Amino acid sequence: MNVEGVRLQKILSRAGITSRRKAEDLIREGRVSVNGKAVRELGTRADPRRDAIRVDGKRVGPPARPRIFALYKPRSVVTSLSDPQGRATVAHFLPAVGERLYPVGRLDFHSEGLLLLTNDGDLADAVMRAGSSVDKTYMVKVRGIPNGTALGRFCGGMHLDGRRTRPARAVLRRTTGAQRGNAWVEVTLHEGRRNQIRRMFQQLGHPVQKLRRIQVGPVSLGELKPGQSRELRPREVAALHRQAYGRGNKVASRRLPEGRHRPGTRGRRQSAR
Repeated sequence: MNVEGVRLQKILSRAGITSRRKAEDLIREGRVSVNGKAVRELGTRADPRRDAIRVDGKRVGPPARPRIFALYKPRSVVTSLSDPQGRATVAHFLPAVGERLYPVGRLDFHSEGLLLLTNDGDLADAVMRAGSSVDKTYMVKVRGIPNGTALGRFCGGMHLDGRRTRPARAVLRRTTGAQRGNAWVEVTLHEGRRNQIRRMFQQLGHPVQKLRRIQVGPVSLGELKPGQSRELRPREVAALHRQAYGRGNKVASRRLPEGRHRPGTRGRRQSAR
């Protein structure tokens, strides 16, 4: 093994295997080997040009060309590539591009909307890390109509699991339902805890009925329909890199193919919702 090489988790993320964070789990579990020897130490380095690096026995190839897609995740779909309970996963909706793609973060099973997919592990980690400057925006239908006091509590921070949430943005957009008894609220979060929006509105006495993510940083859901995806345009990639890393990135300037896809197809444009 090369002690002056590159950290294994970085090699795996650059090869499009998974994010650095999940690559660390693979290493701890002994699923990564270098030159035939299983590795469990996170600080292990290797030379991807000379060393034979394998994950679950499969040889790791050279660094993949970074690609990023926007997917409209339907409701009742798990944000993972497999599910032990046999539920539908986003793997069914991956665009057929010949690259190994995986989700950037998660979107709850009962939620829908924008989910980024990429083979760029470094970018995935930058978008997901704590304190990330990449905000997420949602349209949320709640039972009842939150008043100014309730929305003020939501925006100012609430306690979940013994920790106060970061300041957020919540704007009442419209009322709906019988006798206008429910409301749509636009919410922007600067963090991402599990079921955060649902739990916060539950505390306020306004259970969530529907939740749709419409934006991640500079990338919007746009005209995509459930199950459709599109590759990010170069300007979107550049803007996402600037927010995630706080600076420009050479990868962002590369010309990437564009187009919108139905599940399992390529390049077919569809009408807006």
